[in-house]
Formats: sequence, structure tokens, C-alpha cells
Amino acid sequence: MMVSSPIQEIKEKLDIVEFIRSYITLTPAGKNFKALCPFHKEKTASFMVSPERQTWHCFGACNEGGDIFKFLMKYENLEFYEALKVLAEKAGIELRRISPQEHKQFGILYDINNLAKDFFKKELNEAPGILKYLKERGLKDETITEFELGFAPDSFDKLTLHLINVGFSMADVERAGLAYKTERGRYMDRFRGRIMFPIHNSFGKVVGFSGRLAPEYEKREEAGLGKYVNSPETPIFNKSRILYGFHKAKNYIKEANAVVLVEGQMDFLALYQDGVKNAVATSGTALTPDHLRTLRRLTDQLILCFDNDEAGFKAAERSIDLANANDFSVKLLILKDYKDPAEAIQKKPGIITELFKDVILAMDFYFERYLGKVTKGVKGEAGELKKKLRLVLAKIKNLASPVERAHWIKELSGRAGIDERALMEEMEQMKKSNEYGVMRNEATILNTQYSKLTTSSRRELIAERILSLIIAREQLKEQIKEYLEYLPEDYLMLMRHLSEEEQVVEERLLNLLSLISLRSSFEIEVLGEEKLEQEFKELLKQIRLEYLREKRQGLVELIKEYEKNGDEEKMQPILREFDEVSKMMQN
Repeated sequence: MMVSSPIQEIKEKLDIVEFIRSYITLTPAGKNFKALCPFHKEKTASFMVSPERQTWHCFGACNEGGDIFKFLMKYENLEFYEALKVLAEKAGIELRRISPQEHKQFGILYDINNLAKDFFKKELNEAPGILKYLKERGLKDETITEFELGFAPDSFDKLTLHLINVGFSMADVERAGLAYKTERGRYMDRFRGRIMFPIHNSFGKVVGFSGRLAPEYEKREEAGLGKYVNSPETPIFNKSRILYGFHKAKNYIKEANAVVLVEGQMDFLALYQDGVKNAVATSGTALTPDHLRTLRRLTDQLILCFDNDEAGFKAAERSIDLANANDFSVKLLILKDYKDPAEAIQKKPGIITELFKDVILAMDFYFERYLGKVTKGVKGEAGELKKKLRLVLAKIKNLASPVERAHWIKELSGRAGIDERALMEEMEQMKKSNEYGVMRNEATILNTQYSKLTTSSRRELIAERILSLIIAREQLKEQIKEYLEYLPEDYLMLMRHLSEEEQVVEERLLNLLSLISLRSSFEIEVLGEEKLEQEFKELLKQIRLEYLREKRQGLVELIKEYEKNGDEEKMQPILREFDEVSKMMQN
């Protein structure tokens, strides 16, 4: 008897509807359930859950979907193993030794990255020049040791050979993101001549690396090599979800009820070493909603400390806007005469604690950045003032809290000497011009919304829509019978499956059917009974027309080929068929 994996056992024991219902409000939608998507802001429910398929999918802006594991990982921003542990406990399943296949998929990547970390640490101890550079940058021995910094030698494949000699396969080394194949077919180390910063997940396991060019190799940046290179996305590393230093800082963040966000690893290490231990850094990417979800579990107070230049201000602005939209309270630590946190601490240890006394609110930063000296009663060009005010109003409009919006409108009114009602009206006008219209006709649904979900042909999109309406209203099956020949092969097979003529077993098609079923429940809310019937008839005409259009295009290609080869005899019957198809389309 075949023993199922812990993952499969969990899926069989836990009902996805009941599980998701513990997080968000679900309401019935035909055979499925719907809700406002928890992963993006929306006013109309587009998040669907299928009890039959035990899956979920959002048909709105984020277009996310998956199983119970994917929901928990995304909602709580957990690693796979953490989600596995949570769900196993909930299902009352004891986690036995993970299967060899699952170990190969995940566990072996942890092993490879951990061994690579040890390799880089050993190489750093044998590179006195690199150690000297790190100490000149202000890092102490204990900091270098605690965060397991290393060095990737300037060698073609030294790490790769080391990992293979230990017993790992080349395929797994490549899958871990530590090597890649050159155009000549030879495998090469991804990191060469770089100071290595291991990136840990929230459990403290190494999942990837960030490598900075060592001083003697910095000229390579001019040749197009990045100053920093990060591990690529792997099954255990997603840079948009992982924050550098989070595994060390999480308890301090919770204790302080605030987190300091910096841009780079050196900035983080300098802060941590200087006593600011509730800090994290993004790992080679801008701040993301996933990062914020990780932090939200500990605090909603965010302090940004970015580079003191225009690029740093723009990066801060992007982070402020995202955090404000996600209802964080955001402040900025201004570095005054220093380029970045690492330089400030290197030149004057302890200065960050002093600078913390002067942190400013994010909206005050915007007022100063966009309004400057604009104050009550100032005369000037109305158009220029309007432009500046709109920039600030856009930031206020982005705030998640209505109370905060009202507060900052009042503040803006006081600073600019303009009535609050006028500012509110101006903000509303901006809202109307930018807001995406929610009224969509059937053609828009077909041509716009579906194109986001798939790169299918138009005939496939129409077929998908036809099947979703049939799932919603089974009596429509009768009307499709004379149009079956116009369905693409995959959709014909699914139609036979729905009619119980043929059982679909291919996982790809079952996943497609699951998606169509969820979409059916979502879209049926938009149409009334009469409109549904009208649209179905129109779709049948359209799929026949699209079939004929594709057929005519194929004939055009044949005619061109025979014309080119001067094959008049073969071309004649094709021309006749072309005329027949054209007449059918016209009719």
C-alpha cells in the first residue's frame, strides 16, 4: 500500500473553505465561495474558493491562486516548512521523515547553500586583504563572525568543484543558484571575486547570497558586471519575501514595536553593530507587499533610513507610498551630512541614536520635498502651486486611514492657506480621473480580463468563457452540441468530461477546469439570467467565426506557398475553399 506524503495527508484532512474562512469572510457563489481578495485592495469580490477542487484563485488585480499551502504562505508570509508545520499541527498529523523526493526538492538546497556558506567563510579567512577592507569599513570581528560573511575567490569553478567533490549533483548545484552553464556548455561559479553576505530565512537557514565586488575587482562594474549580484530565485529563495537580518532582528523588532529599514547589507550590519538591533534590509530589491506582511506580524511602525541622495529619496518615496497604502505608520531618519548609515556610524559611532531624536513623519517629508517654502498667504503662479499641491494630495489620498487623510488635509490647508473643502474637492477630482471603471461589458471581460490570465488564442479565450457559462448553467449543454467541432482540442476534451463522455486525467487539464469553474462562480454574479443567455448565443457565433477565420488564414498561407512555387493546379481547389469559407464568414 502506497503511503501518502505529509503534504497530501494535510490536504485530505483540512477543508480549504473552513481554513480560509478563519481568515476572511466567505459567502456562497454557486458551488463555490467568494470574498474580497486579502492580497490586494478591491471593492468587488473577485477571490473564489472551490470546495470540490480544494483550490482558490483571485480574478482581480493580483491574479494569485493555489492550494491551502499557498494561501497560508502568502497570507502569513511563511516559508514552506513553517507552513507545513502549522498545517500539520492543525490537521493533527505527526510530521514523519520527509520523503526523499520532497527532500530533494527543498532540503538538498538548504544543504548546498549551507556548505557554500562554510566554503566562503574559509576563503575569507585566507584573504587578509578582504578582511582588512571589511574592518576599514567599520565591521568588527564578532560582527563578521555572527553574520557569517565570506569571500568568493576569483576562480572559474572552485566552489562548483568543491560541491561536486562532496557528493552533490551538478543539476542541484545549478538549481541552488550557485553555478550556471556558459554558452560553451561549461559550468561556472555565479559568484567570483566577491564579498559574500549569506541571506537567512526567518529560521536562520541560509537560502541564498548577496555578493559585492571586492575592492580590487570594482573596475569590472564598468564592464557591465553588477556591483552586487544576488542568488537567483530558487524553491527556497525569493528576494521579494526575505529581509536581510530578519532572523536576528525579529525579537528586537517585536520588543521595540518598530523596525528600521535600510537599503543594503553593510548599512544593516553597521546599525546592528552600533546597537540598533531592530533593523532589516531588503535583499537586492525594493520594498514589497510580502516584506510588509512579514513585518506586520511584529509591528506597524516603520522607520526608513536610506541613502542621503536623490536616488535614496526616490527609493524612500516608493517605500513610503507602499507602506502608507498598507496602513503602516512611517517615519524617516535623515542622515544630514552623511552619505548612508554605514558611513555615519563608521565616522561617528553612536550617532544613529542621536539622529533618532529628529526622525520626521513621512508626510512632513513630502510637505518639505514638494511644497518647500509654500506657506499661508504666499503669492505665486496658480498653476505651479496646483501642481505641487496635487503631488502632496496624491500622497494623502494613498493613506489607508480616513482619519489620517483628514488630519493631513487639515495640515495642508494650514500650510498652504487653502480651504480644506477645496483641497478635498481637488483630491476627489483626482480620484475620479484615476479610478479604474468597474462597469465592464461582456466584450471587455472577454478581451481584457482573460488576456491577463493567459496568453491563449482568441478562440481558446472564447471557449473558456463558453465552458464557464455551461458550468454555471448546465442546461446550456444542449445548445453547444452543434458547435463542438469549433472548440480547440483541450476545451473539447473538457466539454466531454463535463458531459461525462470522457474522463480527464491529465493534471494540466484538471487545473484548467478548476480555474474555469472558479471563474464561472465569479462572473455569474455580473450577469443576470437574460444577459447570460444572450451572451452565450453570441459566444457560439463568435467561436464559429474565429474557427473560420483561423481556417481562412491557413488557406491564405497555402495560397501564398503555391503562388510562390507556381503550382497553379494545387492552388485552384484551395482558392475555391477560400471563397466558401469567406462566404460563410460573411453570412
